[in-house]
Amino acid sequence: MNLDFFPSRTLTLYLAKMFAVRILAVLFLLVLVLLALDLLAATGKILEVAGNGQAEILRYAGLRLPQLIARFLPYSVLLATLITLVTLNQNSEVVAMKAAGLSAHQVLAPLLLTAAIVSLLSFGFNERVVTRANAALNGWERSGFAAIPPAPDVRANIYLTDGTNILVAASLSGRGGTLEMTGVTWYARGPGGIIREQVKSPRAVYAAPGWRLEKPVRFDVASALSTPLETLVVGKTLTPERIDLQAVDADALSFFELRGTIDAFEATGRRTSELRAKWWHRISGPLSALLMPLLGSIAAFGLARSGQLFVRAIIGMALGFAYFVVDNAALAMGNFGGYPPLLAAWAPFVLFLLVGETVLIRTEE
Repeated sequence: MNLDFFPSRTLTLYLAKMFAVRILAVLFLLVLVLLALDLLAATGKILEVAGNGQAEILRYAGLRLPQLIARFLPYSVLLATLITLVTLNQNSEVVAMKAAGLSAHQVLAPLLLTAAIVSLLSFGFNERVVTRANAALNGWERSGFAAIPPAPDVRANIYLTDGTNILVAASLSGRGGTLEMTGVTWYARGPGGIIREQVKSPRAVYAAPGWRLEKPVRFDVASALSTPLETLVVGKTLTPERIDLQAVDADALSFFELRGTIDAFEATGRRTSELRAKWWHRISGPLSALLMPLLGSIAAFGLARSGQLFVRAIIGMALGFAYFVVDNAALAMGNFGGYPPLLAAWAPFVLFLLVGETVLIRTEE
């Protein structure tokens, strides 16, 4: 029995190269198809804005591309695992490797090494590229594709509370006293959280104190009447300092920026479970690629040697997709406070790591 964790250098390079090429091929095909479908849905909205043309469509594709790569890289690793192992099984290469004295873990070792490198590259890509693309694209979408504000100063989908009242905005740009909101809705609520009136405005600027709504339209819930107003100041306790803490887009912040934001929230006594869960998931998310060779290994190994290769491949695919479902569910529970942040981010990874190892050891080792 060969006691080295990796097989020979030649075999390690052969398996790693085969796996890496298939990861890139599957990722290219997935991203190409999904980007084409996304462009079909978004092109009409982009071209509705006067002055937009091919350059804006290409700009949208450039901003959307990093998001698709980051989201579907783990799926690509899973599919590449199945393709690689099925190919090795069909060509009896797995049988030859085991006959040479290699264990199941040694056969998978080059794939695990490649997946670990992919995880590291994914983390760096997310931090340096995806967060910036998220900030720019979210701001552009919220402005109706009319213009692209500077990425660091734009935050999308803003939800602010002023006592029992709520201020919602499609986008927020600027810093300090130069803050500006677009697509603003103000909800004035009474006892028990009942909405008394709703005010909509296309734009709001900081009035020191409060926020001045331009061309607001007030809707009174009791009388069901809409009244246009010249101007209206709301949210007098919503200072720029408070908004800098409240209006946080975690997906647009880097790993260390998000850590600093969490510390600032905790210093003011604010709830941080959602942000902390996302912060932990910045690490566990890219590491999901490391699980895929283990979960898909049933396509190459198994007790039954009846030739049911397709069935074993389906089982491996089901295990991989089950991980993504459980991971998303756990993260959602962490965002709502149902799970502690650390548990929400890491429990699915540890669970499926144990499941994959158990299946592999009990069937092959």
